[in-house]
Amino acid sequence: MLYLSEILMQNHQVENFGELLKVIKDSARASGEIHLHIDVKPTYPDTPDNWEDRIEGAFSGVHSVTDY
Repeated sequence: MLYLSEILMQNHQVENFGELLKVIKDSARASGEIHLHIDVKPTYPDTPDNWEDRIEGAFSGVHSVTDY
């Protein structure tokens, strides 16, 4: 299982929510994990109201990160 908090800690270079979605998508592919635990809320100024749905979509591959 991947944890959002771990992804954030390991990727200090991420500066906005869009970049985070790309990192999540890449992490899901690289790890082969099928579960993501959303244990923290990203603190980027551009984090949208539906941030959890967008993170889940990026992780599962349901949505392309460019769909946002």
